[in-house]
Amino acid sequence: MTVIESVKDAIGLGGDAAPASREAMSEARLPLQYRDSCANLLIPLNKCRHENAWMPWKCEHERHSYEKCQYEEFKKRVAKMEALRAAKSAEASS
Repeated sequence: MTVIESVKDAIGLGGDAAPASREAMSEARLPLQYRDSCANLLIPLNKCRHENAWMPWKCEHERHSYEKCQYEEFKKRVAKMEALRAAKSAEASS
């Protein structure tokens, strides 16, 4: 990985991270509730945590990447819900 790619990943501009496959998620033994579009970031985070005995300062980059992904997904869900509510209220008022 080049320096530019690592900087892009650090600030969330990587964009080329493919979602984890079902086989990769089951091999990593992810619980079903964590098998979402951010699972590709959770797998290396859990591996890092396991290798470093869950020392929080050892896996900061992986944790921040995963939490940023979760936050972005949350914002997408909120925007979609607001659009549905706006459409429903426009439909009810007409």
